[in-house]
Amino acid sequence: MTPEQAAGAARPAVQKLGSGFIECPRTLRRARQMGISGWAFLVTGRGAVLGDVRTETVAAAIGILSPDAVADGWEAAARVATPSAVAEVSRAECCRWGIDYLAGFPPLARLVELVEPVVAAADATGMPLFAAWRGMPVPADAAPAARAAVLLHLLYEYYSGASLMAVRAAGMTAMEIILAGPEGESGAVTYGWSPPYPPVGPLVRRRLWVESVTDRIVAQAYGVLEAAERVELVNLLGAAATSVRMSPPNLD
Repeated sequence: MTPEQAAGAARPAVQKLGSGFIECPRTLRRARQMGISGWAFLVTGRGAVLGDVRTETVAAAIGILSPDAVADGWEAAARVATPSAVAEVSRAECCRWGIDYLAGFPPLARLVELVEPVVAAADATGMPLFAAWRGMPVPADAAPAARAAVLLHLLYEYYSGASLMAVRAAGMTAMEIILAGPEGESGAVTYGWSPPYPPVGPLVRRRLWVESVTDRIVAQAYGVLEAAERVELVNLLGAAATSVRMSPPNLD
């Protein structure tokens, strides 16, 4: 398995595992306790690591969300908490999610062993969210499952940054890449984009090109592993994603 093949094969599992904590009911409950709505946390839970920056900066870094919707979430959260406080809570919830969902995954130690060098080798050029998250160290005494969750979120931010590069290279907008995806117009609404929407037909092939280029960019980091290790990592990521889906913890 080549690095590019590994990047493509791992992408669905990384997207599921790396973003899991953001929409977790316990995470959203913690956000509400801080006075932050679910939407505001969707924005600040990822973007707060950038620090006390303007909304335009956050919107540009996240990329996939409507700038107006980002502004609504960022400004609402800023009225009740500083970005540094939200970033600490976001990391803590990511670690907690890992303990809740991944602690019972038998090959957890091997998953961490394989993901860690990939994250360390990733080139963060042009990826501010990935760079900022990677610069926020995991506590030294963190449980293995917590460490795994942070590493998976880092991998998620790496893919997200690469995808934004590919979208721009394709001459597409964030709204167009969502419309061309499986969620279509409902996805566009979810991410804050309002109609009227352009025809989807001409966008589908360009989306496939974007995914291919994303994998090519991300492949650089997978090159740190041997071919057999890449196969093993892809299989472990898929198994972890299935484990999370089939055996959610008790959220009471």
